Amino acid sequence: MQARYKKYILDFKRPSGTSRGILRQKETWFLVLEDKGRYGLGECGLLKGLSVDDVPEYESKLQWTCNHIHLGKDELWNALIDFPSIQFGVEQAFLSINAVHPFDFFPSDFSKNEKPIHINGLIWMGEEAFMHDQITEKLATGFNCIKMKIGAIDFDTEIALLASIRKKYTPDEIALRVDANGAFKPAEALKKLQVLADFRLHSIEQPIKQGNPLLMKALCAESPLPIALDEELIGVSGVTEKENLLQTIQPQFIILKPSLVGGYKGSLEWIRIADKLGVGWWVTSALESNIGLNAIARWTYTLGNSMPQGLGTGGLYTNNFESPLSVEAGKLYSRKNKEWASDLIQEICT
Repeated sequence: MQARYKKYILDFKRPSGTSRGILRQKETWFLVLEDKGRYGLGECGLLKGLSVDDVPEYESKLQWTCNHIHLGKDELWNALIDFPSIQFGVEQAFLSINAVHPFDFFPSDFSKNEKPIHINGLIWMGEEAFMHDQITEKLATGFNCIKMKIGAIDFDTEIALLASIRKKYTPDEIALRVDANGAFKPAEALKKLQVLADFRLHSIEQPIKQGNPLLMKALCAESPLPIALDEELIGVSGVTEKENLLQTIQPQFIILKPSLVGGYKGSLEWIRIADKLGVGWWVTSALESNIGLNAIARWTYTLGNSMPQGLGTGGLYTNNFESPLSVEAGKLYSRKNKEWASDLIQEICT
């Protein structure tokens, strides 16, 4: 078996805002396996400025992985503990090369019978009019769970946007999630959570920056609004370390991004601990191309979690890969009448 990697730059259709800045491009990497004319593909979804493996030696570690592909999936996963996005790429690539079709692993009713995954609609930060337009579009296209990124524009403006939704829709009609990406200062966080709670939100992701477990614990205990840990999970790799973190903070939810927490295996470790401690969870993609999104979605369906998942970002890019994935009426489908682009494997593998 031979292995190589390829860098690919995804271009956003429109600059997309988070509390960490404006995104115009997304760098991703593909791990390509080849054996007797068969190919396997895995996406290593690095997120600049957020992934724990956003380090200067990232590309050299990809080359090391290719040079040692003979070690196999499990031994490589253990050796790549500090590179969770490459761990995930390795998992995908080995599943892919052993599948009948490179993108058809984790067979289930999602792929066989077009059963959907319920997802939330993502509202990106930006000018007030832009955010209003996104909200209107998501509601009109059938979403009943909306996630709004907050923390980059004026808080009063964000509150007004939430109020405008709640004037029209009850929590039973539209579930609202917000994601602060750690934007709140610890001294003001509880007060802001109290204000947000008036809008009967489903939850808030990462109100303060990660790395303050005792402060986060106090917030989770006092907040009138359920708190979900997101960035807090990044870089926490050992099972004991994971359990200690959740036992300390005692959040209401955790959010699992396989590209950031060690792929399927790393995510399942979090899920087992969360289930034991009574902590809710859902899965979210992390701006992967449709290759990575497909790998996450197929696996996510098999978990049987009925909550809206954070999937379906494949439409953000001008140069994504055509795939069977389709977002319709607030749900993600894998459609039988849609195919992967015929030149996809050739484009990535050569």
